[in-house]
Amino acid sequence: MKYNLKNRTVIITGASSGIGRHMVREVSKRGANTIILARSTDKLARLKSEIEMQYDVNVEPFTLDLGDLHGVKETFEQINLNWPTIHVLINNAGFGIFDYFEQAKLEDMKRMFEVNVLGMMALTRMILPKMLQQGEGHIINIASIAGKLATPKSSVYSSTKSAVLGFSNGLRMELAGKGVKVTTVNPGPVKTNFFQMADPEGNYQANVARWMIEPEYVARKVVEAIGKNRREINLPFFMGAGARLYQVFPTLVEKALGRWINKK
Repeated sequence: MKYNLKNRTVIITGASSGIGRHMVREVSKRGANTIILARSTDKLARLKSEIEMQYDVNVEPFTLDLGDLHGVKETFEQINLNWPTIHVLINNAGFGIFDYFEQAKLEDMKRMFEVNVLGMMALTRMILPKMLQQGEGHIINIASIAGKLATPKSSVYSSTKSAVLGFSNGLRMELAGKGVKVTTVNPGPVKTNFFQMADPEGNYQANVARWMIEPEYVARKVVEAIGKNRREINLPFFMGAGARLYQVFPTLVEKALGRWINKK
């Protein structure tokens, strides 16, 4: 049974492109009003115009860099003041840079944790009291299969996504019985501009092209999970199965898949 999103309010971060952009479309089709956040003012403005021309919904854009905790606080104070009810928060914003650890830059490491982890936690902290007061809400955190199965050149990025998973699991237990659901979504490689920064040479994309999934598919699966008690969604299924196998037999999986996971 679909959760009724008509006239509900959904916050989506990283909304200007990729999975985030498609999620805005998916919830708008279902009648939800959205608060969209990203760093690109122009892209947000275009998305607002496109969505409001096609659907009878309201879209409110906010330009925000999640790595700026002061900006997160100011923005969400404004959101809390102007929107009495927030039904869904989708923490989608994030980025990665693939480097062997001995070559990784400290500023890149810091930036990934600031955006992927601390920024996500900060805005969740700003919205959570409202959801608890309402007695309902759904927090959906977009993590990654990489958070379960780290590979060479993604040790730092995988660490940030492992942190998202750990945070989500602990928060879910804290909120049990309080009406607020917590779901994590773990996609494998997705055909988005994520890899323009993560893999500028294109080697990884070329090697895993056959397994890459479409952002529309991920967005649809995320939106279909709204309102449901889904602990976790792994996309595609076989990568989720591989991650579970790795948790049970890590040495075996590293040996068996060593050649494949070194394709970055």
